[in-house]
Amino acid sequence: MRESRRGPVKSAVPSNVVSLVRRCSRTACGRPAVATLTYVYADSTAVLGPLATYAEPHCYDLCAEHSERLTAPRGWDVVRLTDGSAPSRPSGDDLEALANAVREAARPHDRAAEAGGTRPSGGSGNTGETRRGHLRVLRSPDS
Repeated sequence: MRESRRGPVKSAVPSNVVSLVRRCSRTACGRPAVATLTYVYADSTAVLGPLATYAEPHCYDLCAEHSERLTAPRGWDVVRLTDGSAPSRPSGDDLEALANAVREAARPHDRAAEAGGTRPSGGSGNTGETRRGHLRVLRSPDS
């Protein structure tokens, strides 16, 4: 270390501890980066995609908030690339399919009858009867 009139000169880099988490490139934002922004000047396009595997000198890492609020200069296009491994929000079709699967699972006696099986015991034999639940109250042998 060099000596100055004020004492030893400290390094601008704090020790040799390096964070493994990449941070947002925006000034005063310390949140973890989730996306990488690249400008393609020849095409007047800003490309926002999944976080790059390593930090590029001419790319910007952005946190979730800054990547959602990203705007490009007037006349530029923004291309948002999605990562296929990222979880997506369920669509109406997904929720309807889930509801249908739950309804189907709640009707096991219908499937048994269609397959040629026998009706579960406890039914009166009416074809329009539906079971309300799978739990029953049993009286204790003492009463």
